[in-house]
Amino acid sequence: MALFGRKKITIGLDVGSGFVKAAVIDHSGASPELVKVVLTPLHDNAIVEGDVMDHGIVAEAVRQTITAAGVKPTRLVAAVGGRDVIVKKISMERVKEAQARELIRWEAEQHVPFDMDSVELDFQILDPDDDGLDMSVLLVAAKRELVESKRTLLQEAGFTASIIDVDSFALSNAFEVNYPDELHGTVALLNIGNEQTNLNIIDEGVPILTRDFGVGTRRLREDIQREFGINSDEAEQLLRGFDRSPMLDGTIALRGEELAVGLERAATFLASASRTFGQIRAVYACGGGSRVPGLLTWMSDRLRMPVQSANALARIAVRDDALEFLSTDEVAPLLMVPVGLALRTAA
Repeated sequence: MALFGRKKITIGLDVGSGFVKAAVIDHSGASPELVKVVLTPLHDNAIVEGDVMDHGIVAEAVRQTITAAGVKPTRLVAAVGGRDVIVKKISMERVKEAQARELIRWEAEQHVPFDMDSVELDFQILDPDDDGLDMSVLLVAAKRELVESKRTLLQEAGFTASIIDVDSFALSNAFEVNYPDELHGTVALLNIGNEQTNLNIIDEGVPILTRDFGVGTRRLREDIQREFGINSDEAEQLLRGFDRSPMLDGTIALRGEELAVGLERAATFLASASRTFGQIRAVYACGGGSRVPGLLTWMSDRLRMPVQSANALARIAVRDDALEFLSTDEVAPLLMVPVGLALRTAA
């Protein structure tokens, strides 16, 4: 959930496989204001399947991005995500928070497929004011190696993070602020990136499950190259075009089906694990893949529910020169994670 305060400037840093993205938000006014956006492209093989292959290149891109932001990174919020992060809504005996903190490791052993000695754990009680015998808890577990790797990368770039968050929470933060009227019921957020897609299912404003699928714009681009014998730049132009080309039909159907099946399986899992889980009523997509012409329309028809683009700037004040020469329509879907991170205020 978005946290507002009177801290002045927060930088949200999202290190993806396609771009290093930074959003700078000023919290000193009555509401948060986006004052700067920086996007630095990364070499295709600098990050592969979430693993940093060339620390020097990525650290330099981080350094360039934060320097271009033009503010002191005293409150820098980064994130981890992927297969080594578990976010799960669980039920446990109702106790006070201090006692829950003592019990959470034992509870995590029942739900997290990692060695407990190798993870960072956190939790949030979702119904603290209820008086039932059990309480709902949002459990978060991340491999310590993953967290330390992100800290090390930032240190190589010359910076220290005030907060290491989880990217699925950042998505939820940005969604909550920009779509406050859509927090009822159950919705799915799809962040379709360069190498993978992150699914985040939100129930009544609370993220209750995340999944990662190995489908992203790189896979779509490679599909088109193989099918039509065109080069990478030509395929990229098709994916970034404003009109849907017939050349996209086959790969949209193929990869769209993977995403649809992944979402359906996640929903089935939740339904089997909880009697209170409601049907997903809508899907919001962001990331570079959400801009592929025709993909969201195809998925809406396939899933028989609304699938629409999520705009990270829909309800956030944007300073006149924040985007400089960037097109709002093109970059807004790319900014859900960095904006969500920048909505945090460091303690």
